[in-house]
Amino acid sequence: MSEMKDKKRENVSIASEIDRLEERRERCHDNLERAEFKNRKARLSEKERQELENEMAIINARVQKLDKELAMLRGENRRNMLLSVALLTISALFYYVFYFNEDDT
Repeated sequence: MSEMKDKKRENVSIASEIDRLEERRERCHDNLERAEFKNRKARLSEKERQELENEMAIINARVQKLDKELAMLRGENRRNMLLSVALLTISALFYYVFYFNEDDT
């Protein structure tokens, strides 16, 4: 099952993956805000309050994990962009050199 998910993710662009993770992170933040609001406003028993705090801790852990994944993907995206710019620059340089050298001969 995990191998299938990895293979599906290989076919997805980095930008798509970043968007997907940002959406998941936003949903986690929404869930966290709802839980914090409920914790502040509702009259909860000690057991319910503890369960809510445990849920909030789990959501915070998910958000931190998503932040790490996003940082990694953004770094990879930055590297790919720099590589693309470098290749474009080299291609333009070769075009300039060969095109204008043919005119001189």
